[in-house]
Amino acid sequence: MSAERASSPHQVPQPTATPEALRSALAIVAPARLSAFDGERAAATEAARSTVSAAPLRRFVEQWAVYVAIERHPDRAARLRELEARAATVDDLTEARAVAAEVSEILAAAVIEAGLDRGEGTT
Repeated sequence: MSAERASSPHQVPQPTATPEALRSALAIVAPARLSAFDGERAAATEAARSTVSAAPLRRFVEQWAVYVAIERHPDRAARLRELEARAATVDDLTEARAVAAEVSEILAAAVIEAGLDRGEGTT
């Protein structure tokens, strides 16, 4: 793949759900978020050590895998930001439900794309 194509967020394949792979993808799709990623990774690592549990690291990886899945698609990421801004100001219950439903659809698609949908709760 050429360097030109690799720098385009929508050309970045969904990485495996490991901190290293997610950080590499994040450096392309949302480099401004690297410091947040690093800080949250350090906090999750410390929490995992102090609780002797992998759960904090698992939550960290899953959260960032979904974030990368969204950011890989600039139009989808922009739409989610629009919806989040709208949700903060909406007064009409019907509109609030429509906004919430669309946000839910975006997040559900990102969860599946990130490989986190394990079919739980389905028959």
